[in-house]
Amino acid sequence: MTHQTIIKNIAKGEYSPIYFLHGEEPYFIDLIEKFATTKIINESDRDFDQSIIYGKETELQSVINSAKRFPMMGKHQVISVREAQNFKKFDELIQYAKKPQIQTILFFSYKGKKLDARILKKLGSNVTFFESKKLYDNQIPGWIINQVESEQLTIAEKSAVLLSEFLGNDLAKISNEIKKLTLSLPKTTEITPEIIEKNIGISKEYNVFELCNAIANRDIVKANRIVNHFADNEKNYPLVVTLSNLYRLFTKIMSCYFSPSNQPNVVAQILGVKPFFVKEYMNGKKIIPNDKFSI
Repeated sequence: MTHQTIIKNIAKGEYSPIYFLHGEEPYFIDLIEKFATTKIINESDRDFDQSIIYGKETELQSVINSAKRFPMMGKHQVISVREAQNFKKFDELIQYAKKPQIQTILFFSYKGKKLDARILKKLGSNVTFFESKKLYDNQIPGWIINQVESEQLTIAEKSAVLLSEFLGNDLAKISNEIKKLTLSLPKTTEITPEIIEKNIGISKEYNVFELCNAIANRDIVKANRIVNHFADNEKNYPLVVTLSNLYRLFTKIMSCYFSPSNQPNVVAQILGVKPFFVKEYMNGKKIIPNDKFSI
């Protein structure tokens, strides 16, 4: 089940007695839990019927004992169990899941890894599972575009790439920066490189995206200007991030040499990128000699 489906069902008042949210990407886990805790319990009842428990600080049996109680004020009580990855065993939860207290809604946030498949199977049909997977780097710009559109703004693909290259794959950080922009921009505004530079501090000229573009086009003067800027601002432009992007650039260009076709759509599919980016890699193929990639 996707996080969108879970949120949609909760919004309609269709609740599961137990939600087990696990996986490597914490953003979607937090998104579901935050939405649920603000939607299910009225604000006036939260002091009585909403609890946050940390797996690092309690025993699982204590969580189950709390789950068996009835709500004090409303129709439901919500218990959020964070850091559930600290529990070594889930025997008590497996037993509870066979006949859960239907007025209790349990959320387990199990971050950083998947739950053992054998435990998943034992928990049974009364549990709604969600595996939160990390997005691939080439999926981040598309995700940014969707996030921006959900805030009733627009953003060009190049600007989305600029954000992803600078902010990395930390979805929570990216989401926070987008929300900051929504506070200062009128609805339907397009987020341009100039707006990004002004509000987030990412230079539209001095960034990894422009460095890769300059190298692919053999613009030596521009590439050296950007590199010198990076060297003078090491804190904002970590070397490891720059090197990883350069590695990706040359890997893509090398892959172009072995592509069976020069059609942008075909090359894009091979490289795992959108057709928008193919031109840069094909330019690199034309300009950078094949023997530069010999081992």
